[in-house]
Amino acid sequence: MPYTPTEHILVEQDGAVVTITLNNPDMMNAFLDDMHSAMREIWWDLSEDDSVKAVLLTGAGRAFSAGGDIPAFIKSYEDNEYRRRSLRGAKRLMEAQAEFPKPVVAAINGPAVGLGANLALMSDIVYIADSTFIADTHAAIGLVCGDGGAVFWPLLMGLLKCKEYLLTGDRIPAAKAVELGLATRAYPDEDLMTEARKMAERLASLPHQAVQETKRALNLHLQDYILRAAPFALMAESESFTTDDIRSTIDGFKKK
Repeated sequence: MPYTPTEHILVEQDGAVVTITLNNPDMMNAFLDDMHSAMREIWWDLSEDDSVKAVLLTGAGRAFSAGGDIPAFIKSYEDNEYRRRSLRGAKRLMEAQAEFPKPVVAAINGPAVGLGANLALMSDIVYIADSTFIADTHAAIGLVCGDGGAVFWPLLMGLLKCKEYLLTGDRIPAAKAVELGLATRAYPDEDLMTEARKMAERLASLPHQAVQETKRALNLHLQDYILRAAPFALMAESESFTTDDIRSTIDGFKKK
C-alpha cells in the first residue's frame, strides 16, 4: 500500500491486512475536512488492490474518534455552500464504506462519537475496549442524526432502543454495546488490538470470493437503509443549522 492520502489517516500494510489509523490524536481524532475526502478515497483504493484481503480500523491515542470537528461545525452554520458540500460528502462516505467489498474489523480503542461511531459501526466485525463507549450526540446538541445514526442504527439494534439512545445522546458502555448489537465483542483494553488483528488476519486467510461476496450480499440490507433514509436525514440535518437550538450550541462552542 504505497500511499498516505493525508497525515491525519495512516494506511499501513502488513501482509494481506491493511491497518487504517485515524491520526488526529490531539483532537481525539475528530474528522477534519481532509479526513472526509481521504476516507472515501481509501475505501476505493483498497477495493482495487488485490493484495489487500482485510482491513483493521482504529484510532491513534486515547480515542477512536470524537466525530465532527468543532471549527467545521461552526463553518457549516455560517456558510451554506460549505454545509451542502459537507452533507453531500457524508452521504458519499456512507455509500463508499457500505460498498467496500473486503472485510473490515473495527477496534474501538476509545470513545467513538457521532461520525466516529458510525464509521466504526459500518464495519463488519466491531471490537470495543471494556473501558470505553459509543454515542451519537447529534440530537442532544440540536442536530438531526443525519450522517449515520438515524440511517442504519435501527438495523443493528432495533427501533425502540435506537430511539432511546439517539434521542438522548446517552453514552453506551462497551458491555451494553455488545448486548444491543452495536459491537461484536468487548475486550480488556490491553487485549483489544491483539484480538482485532487476529480476527483481521483470520478473515484475510479465508476464501476471498466467498467472504467478499457474502459481505456484499449482507450489505445490501445496509445499502437499502442508506438509500431510503439518508436523503431525508441529511436534508433535515442541514435544516437543523437554521434553528435557535443550534445557534445556542454554536455560541457555547465559541465561548469555550
